[in-house]
Amino acid sequence: MTAVAFTLPPGLEAREPPEARGLRRDEVRLLVSRRSDGALAHRRFRELPDLLAPGDLLVVNDSATLPAAVRLDRLAVHFSTEAGDGEWLVELRRRTDEGTEPYQGGEAGEWLPLPGRATLTLLGRRTSRLWRARLDRDVPGYLRRYGVPIRYPYVDRDWPLAAYQTVFAARTGSAEMPSAGRAFTHELVTALVVRGVAIAPITLHTGVASPERDEPPYAERFAVPAATARQVNLARAGGGRVIAVGTTVVRALESAALPDGTVQAAEGLTTHVVTPEGGVRAVDGLLTGFHEPRSSHLMMLSAVAGEELLARSYAAALRKRYLWHEFGDLHLIVP
Repeated sequence: MTAVAFTLPPGLEAREPPEARGLRRDEVRLLVSRRSDGALAHRRFRELPDLLAPGDLLVVNDSATLPAAVRLDRLAVHFSTEAGDGEWLVELRRRTDEGTEPYQGGEAGEWLPLPGRATLTLLGRRTSRLWRARLDRDVPGYLRRYGVPIRYPYVDRDWPLAAYQTVFAARTGSAEMPSAGRAFTHELVTALVVRGVAIAPITLHTGVASPERDEPPYAERFAVPAATARQVNLARAGGGRVIAVGTTVVRALESAALPDGTVQAAEGLTTHVVTPEGGVRAVDGLLTGFHEPRSSHLMMLSAVAGEELLARSYAAALRKRYLWHEFGDLHLIVP
């Protein structure tokens, strides 16, 4: 775990989308951390084209968010990750007045009646909180009719699924939004292209997060297309910087990277965990949100930024009252 330790004040939790606060998506704040000299700068996300150079490459996650929560009277089922052979990993959560909290009940072989006369059968535990389970019908189709976006207690009310989609969303499969891409707008993408910044997609279907627990990431489905692998390799060979838009992109690219940093096409389930000890091979910079204290994501950020710069960045974000979570502000780490 990194040396970055802090307490997140409740007032810095983004409880609603920026649009509900009178801002456009691209008007959220952006903290810029530069590795070369340790400089920090406070900007707006709409200024991103000015912070990148012609020849740089942004790699984005084109996974679209599912309405992955199904609510029962006392429980909620969060569909996390397709596990193959018709099985899914799911989390059971107890419903409360504020939202949901972890539920430790359930037994292998137990079945749960879901809305629409569907039946979910628990097959066995995969982790301390995730179950292998099977629904008696197609899961994505079922969720589109009966599911709602996953919401944690720091978000005060339900928001429509559109609030949890990015402009890059093309391949449905994420339990939770790849939120680093949320602030992009079509106009900003156009400005980046005009600037000479290229954009290439990967797909990584995110599983459920867990604000209540510190857990290492588990296996997630990903795909790095051959065209994106070529763009990454060409950008780096030409002196451009490869900037990952989100920790999901880092995980996908590093899963597809050879020891020399060359990226090849790859797909499947990745168990790769980026740590400061292992470092990164294919990524030069990272655009991401602000993460929970002691989160495993901070290990990845430390691998990209270094512990000293990351610690100063988070101290500045707390001091300047940046907002955390999927509807919050963003952090750009560049060489």
